[in-house]
Amino acid sequence: MSVVSIIGAGSWGTALAILLSNNGHEVSVWSLFQDEVEMLDKEREHKLNLPGIRIPKSIRFTSNVEECLNGHDFIVFVVPSQAVRSTAKLLALHVHKNDIIIMCSKGLEEDTGLTLSQVIKSEIPSCEIAALYGPSHAEEVAGGIPTTVVSASANVNISMKVQDLFMSPAFRVYTSSDIVGAEIGAACKNVIALCAGISDGLGYGDNSKAALMTRGITEIGRLGISMGANASTFSGLTGIGDLIVTCTSKHSRNWRAGYLIGKGYTAEEAQKEIKMVVEGISATRAIKRLSEKYNVEMPISHQAYEILFNNKDCKTAVYDLMTRSRKHESEDIGW
Repeated sequence: MSVVSIIGAGSWGTALAILLSNNGHEVSVWSLFQDEVEMLDKEREHKLNLPGIRIPKSIRFTSNVEECLNGHDFIVFVVPSQAVRSTAKLLALHVHKNDIIIMCSKGLEEDTGLTLSQVIKSEIPSCEIAALYGPSHAEEVAGGIPTTVVSASANVNISMKVQDLFMSPAFRVYTSSDIVGAEIGAACKNVIALCAGISDGLGYGDNSKAALMTRGITEIGRLGISMGANASTFSGLTGIGDLIVTCTSKHSRNWRAGYLIGKGYTAEEAQKEIKMVVEGISATRAIKRLSEKYNVEMPISHQAYEILFNNKDCKTAVYDLMTRSRKHESEDIGW
């Protein structure tokens, strides 16, 4: 048995807490919001985000960071991407050298374009980092539906420890050394999912979505490889796998936000309607900066940026994508 401290009590944090508790681990969950702590502790159900899913009584909830981290073996980060730095600063005094932090938040730091593991390391340099990503809706994981993900870390021993922690008959974990690729795939797929939602909101069909997803993973891979990732990562669970689940399911808040935008909502109106953080919106800003920094062509992400932040008409954006100059499909395959 391990002692696990989960930082973040949203749908994903709660789902992982249930999974880890069912695996026999001692689990504490921290939330910044005392009213959320009281609701979860009393109701034993996240009525807004995971209705109908019962939370084991053994899971402890607290708004006190020190209390949550008491005696921990692992720390799981599941806060929104833009809260990762401030939360890491809050935890820094209570984290010991070589402590293992498992990054489950998905996104990029909007102002800097840093991956979330880079943000953590900048605030807590003595920690060890792994990322746990893959096609994994919280609703399904909490309900025990079979799911497969990847534990990625530059340190093979850390990756395997995280694998052992989470593995169950309903939650299969693979290992990877490519944490850069895993993080880029996890962040960028949210932007493509927004676009898939926009496509559906506009009334376009399966052809359009298939094109978005296929060309989307191509530009995600382009950026990731430029940043040092392994190309094969983007054909795996944290690449095309995560992209498929996020672009095709109504569980996906990014898809739902995009669908509303395709129907005429502004990005701000869509976020208010969803009532949860839509990571793809902030990721779009960060990806634009990264594409410029690494001189990588990302036409779909660029059009998403124009729609979200420059009020570009969605159909005009699609027209501009479709009428770009002629291209060869695979840059490394020719005659």
